[in-house]
Amino acid sequence: MERVSKMASEKPVVIFSMTTCCMSHTIKSLFGDLGVNPTVYELDEISGGREIEQALSRLGCKPTVPAVFIGGEFVGGANEVMSLHLKRALQKKLF
Repeated sequence: MERVSKMASEKPVVIFSMTTCCMSHTIKSLFGDLGVNPTVYELDEISGGREIEQALSRLGCKPTVPAVFIGGEFVGGANEVMSLHLKRALQKKLF
């Protein structure tokens, strides 16, 4: 869990993702459309990805990806991020 916190706080916007997850792709595209260049960790491609996925699960990420952090703070998964976007609250967190 400490590793996840460290990774999430090193950059302004961090997305934990998997290359095969369509919702991860959607969230990454959303941030790109908003002009944000998030740091993306593809858990199925990085060393220790399985352990990171387990730590995200312990943090309450269900499903574990995508998991979005802004300013080191856990924002949520795809549902939470899309809900914030539709309420125009996501942009306020970003800019």
